[in-house]
Amino acid sequence: MPGSLPRLPVRPVLTIFRAGDSTAASTRTPCGGNRTEEHGGYMGSGTGQTQLHFRILGPLSVTAQGRAVPIGGSRQRTILAMLLLHPGNVVSVDALVEAVWNGRPPATARTQVAICIAALRKRFKAEGCDDEVILTTHPGYVLALDHHYLDVTEFDQLVADAQDAVRRQCPADAAALYEEALGLWQGPALAGVAGTQVEDEIQRLEELRLATYDSFVEVQLELGHHREIIPGLVSVVRDHPLRERSRHALMLAQYRVGRRAEAMETFREGWEQSVEGLGLEPGPELQELHTAILQDDPGLVTPATTVPKAPSAERRMPMELPADVPDFVGRGPQLAALGRLVSDDEDAHTPLSVGLVTGPAGAGKSGLAIHWAHRVAERFPDGLLFADLGPQQEHQEPPTADAVLGRFLSSLGVPATEIPSVPAERVALYRSVLAGRRVLIVLDNAQTFEQIRSLIPGGSRCCVLVTSRGELEQLLIRHGAVRIGVDALPVQEAVSLLGRVIGAARVDDARQDAVQLVELCDRLPLTIRVAAARLAAKPHWPIGYLVSRLTPEQSRLDELSVAGTQMRSAFALSYRALSPDAALLYRRLGLLEAPDFAAWVGAALLDRDLAGTEKLIDQLIAAQLLAVAGFDGTGEPRYRFRTLSRLYAKELAHQQESVRDRRAALSRAFDGWRALAEHARRAERCAPDPLVQGTVPGGPADAALYGRLARHPSNWLRAERQALISVIDQAARHGMDRVSEALATLMLDRPEACVTGVRPPQAPAA
Repeated sequence: MPGSLPRLPVRPVLTIFRAGDSTAASTRTPCGGNRTEEHGGYMGSGTGQTQLHFRILGPLSVTAQGRAVPIGGSRQRTILAMLLLHPGNVVSVDALVEAVWNGRPPATARTQVAICIAALRKRFKAEGCDDEVILTTHPGYVLALDHHYLDVTEFDQLVADAQDAVRRQCPADAAALYEEALGLWQGPALAGVAGTQVEDEIQRLEELRLATYDSFVEVQLELGHHREIIPGLVSVVRDHPLRERSRHALMLAQYRVGRRAEAMETFREGWEQSVEGLGLEPGPELQELHTAILQDDPGLVTPATTVPKAPSAERRMPMELPADVPDFVGRGPQLAALGRLVSDDEDAHTPLSVGLVTGPAGAGKSGLAIHWAHRVAERFPDGLLFADLGPQQEHQEPPTADAVLGRFLSSLGVPATEIPSVPAERVALYRSVLAGRRVLIVLDNAQTFEQIRSLIPGGSRCCVLVTSRGELEQLLIRHGAVRIGVDALPVQEAVSLLGRVIGAARVDDARQDAVQLVELCDRLPLTIRVAAARLAAKPHWPIGYLVSRLTPEQSRLDELSVAGTQMRSAFALSYRALSPDAALLYRRLGLLEAPDFAAWVGAALLDRDLAGTEKLIDQLIAAQLLAVAGFDGTGEPRYRFRTLSRLYAKELAHQQESVRDRRAALSRAFDGWRALAEHARRAERCAPDPLVQGTVPGGPADAALYGRLARHPSNWLRAERQALISVIDQAARHGMDRVSEALATLMLDRPEACVTGVRPPQAPAA
């Protein structure tokens, strides 16, 4: 890899929090703002001293308290590099195997990866690192860098601060920050580490380095430091002759210091390189600069520093939509509802149109929104704005509204120097620029209403489409948004989607297996596409073979996770937003095998009151982790899991709760079913036991529940029939024979009451 960027002397213009500092350093920028670096290159929020320093912006190195930590062998170095390239994120064992052996792993590859991981852990422990640095997290490992330093993290933070300084019109601050960021590089990234996957990341980092250098050069040109940057630019252009942004800057700097002939020669060399190497002439910006130099255009002189009087947004037509979803199927009612957001009369004075697409993870909310946006794109002649408001990686914060506003304003033609730094002013400018324009704004993966509040324009000619797992009630209340729900596809549409990816003939030859496959995928578009991608990649697999791999519940989430598409990650985003009590309820409900259940079951699992439990259930429903199954014959709501959500909840329960706690929770729920079933049976036969006052020993402590049950015992038994059957089986497998046998006896004693709800005839009065 070329390591050609010039070494930059780092001047201490701004102090950055580094190893050994006990407090954050705060310095006042020349523009008058306070800049405080809390973490520098640290991950997480720990406040302890740095124990390990990891560097990948150059040769891979690890130091502890100034001492080099030797990392033995190429395999260990490749594995450590892969983990450092994805800090805080799980890197699967399969990805590590691929990185080390490049598609030709030995039979013992997974074992050898585990040995390398153990050796790295041992090495870090030997250097006095007290906490666990490499964690085992299914389906691989994660590098936990709390309290530790990673140079690329500091690089990213410095670049982000520099970009912010540019937006604040503080070029001197920006230049110092860019300079410090580039000073972290000690040569080509990860020099000496082999592996195709690592090399791909090295290419990405090198491109990031070059882009940062180009940004540094731009602010230096703005500051008038033309002569100082020419030597470095000459080196970059020599090593990257087709990089037109760098060549443009070099020509401009040469012209501004009076070296007009050299600027012309720089253009001529670029022309030859482009024509010979690509068969293309240089781009229009380079050619326009060449013409301006020939004409000694006065505009090439360093502009005087002025304060802009008013925003002068050039009218641009942004087209930011991602590519349309391939093989889109179904969703006819939802597309029709979305279609009603767009008025046929573009000049009509109607309220702003806002749509909200909501549904569980994997249901295709984003796909529906993007597909519809492409269908109606021609109706919005002033452009299409798009922002993904979700975290781009697990454990990452979602983008702020302020950051999105800045990007939208730039897309709409507002120069960076004219974008206000004050949030309220930025919102006002955004709404002013959009006034009178007809723009479609797609806000994907919104987390909260507060995140999108300032992104809603004031004019009525625009249309806003939001997707979210949450209900965002304030969007409906304040802006009259049209709510469009999406859930599992109908069976035929789900099978059709599978056929479009793997071929209709393949599905027709095994239709029953295809139906079973989409059911195992919860009929969600995302998981169906994952399964279809696996079948498409392995044309020798019958559909039934993948069905057999998905059938065991304990491995289903693994089978439906491929590189870049992790169902666990999708569920984790919703799970992390829950309150601790709601998260506990979610995990414990996942232990049940009942197809549906009433709220009292959750109260029994938590050993808490029913009213508080119902509020927690509302949280799970709002997070799309639980669904309402309907109302039973006693008028009570019943709830159900989508299968994959239940499997994730069960997995978390086994990871985070002890066997004793799990068994105690199940025992309380099973005892509740037994007590209520016995009470219902007595109520069916004649009347509840007069000695029972309000509740039944071992049953839920809610008197109103028993009152409803006494009025409709057969309806209750009918509603709980499938749940009771599952409890009998699950209790028996957990060794809770007393409950299992008691419920089995009740079910066999009067099956007609459970099945038909017919009460036994009453004896005539004497």
